[in-house]
Amino acid sequence: MNRSQRLAKAQEFIWLHARLLERNLFAYLFANGSKEPVLAALHAYQNEDGGFGNALEPDKRCPTSQPQDVEFALHILDAINAMDDHMVTRACDYLATITTPEGGVPFALPSVNAYPHAPWWTVDANPPASLNPTAAIVGLLLKHDIQHPWIEPASAFCWREIEALDSTDFHTLMPAITFLEYASERERAEHKLQRIATRLAQPGVIELDPHAQGYVQKPLDWAPNPRCFCRHLFTDDIIKRHLAALAKRQCDDGGWPIAWDPISSTVESEWRGRVTIEALRTLDAYESVSSH
Repeated sequence: MNRSQRLAKAQEFIWLHARLLERNLFAYLFANGSKEPVLAALHAYQNEDGGFGNALEPDKRCPTSQPQDVEFALHILDAINAMDDHMVTRACDYLATITTPEGGVPFALPSVNAYPHAPWWTVDANPPASLNPTAAIVGLLLKHDIQHPWIEPASAFCWREIEALDSTDFHTLMPAITFLEYASERERAEHKLQRIATRLAQPGVIELDPHAQGYVQKPLDWAPNPRCFCRHLFTDDIIKRHLAALAKRQCDDGGWPIAWDPISSTVESEWRGRVTIEALRTLDAYESVSSH
């Protein structure tokens, strides 16, 4: 299947099943759409406190603001090159209000417990700060040279946590890598990135079987585009095989499946809209490199 056929199938899925936000994002990324409808749709998820909630991250259905939803919003703004939008400053103001004494923000806030949510979202009454999502949020802000008083203490928290980090967990390391890719202290950051790369290169840490089932992270999860840090961890042949497998995972309805159990059919559709767009972006990013 060529790119135009793949996109045509995906577009039908997006129009039939995805949220307005992802429909507008698809139009911007793949159909010459404007970024204004994306911004308008995203704005609906921002609460009066400046944070994002309302199930922007679909696995938890709480309307109140959550740190992960801020990260989700920033990834969308990054994708449409709109990190200069006023929503970003308001989100940083919100993050300052939920920052723990350690200097970062928690994985989730206890308000998530009062609403339907996937089991991994249940949190204690006083959750500590976490690299996930603090490091990813700081990294995205640094990438776009955003200025805000929250960033400096949050960066200090990230450095302290990364110094002690020995994890191979995807959801811990990817935020850390995002932070290190854009941190201003380049020599220090490169040293930490190489430590992480050494850990990831150990046999069995990354799932290399392109057809492995279940909730596993494969090379294209670590390296969703050829310019990111983790790309150098994999040979061209490994990337080629995983790109072929990713293309073949497009379902008959035009969308890509999710690799975990959703808590409702609505949640599944919302997530599939997101992962379909990300699959298309990854395939396009690597194909554009190979065509040059």
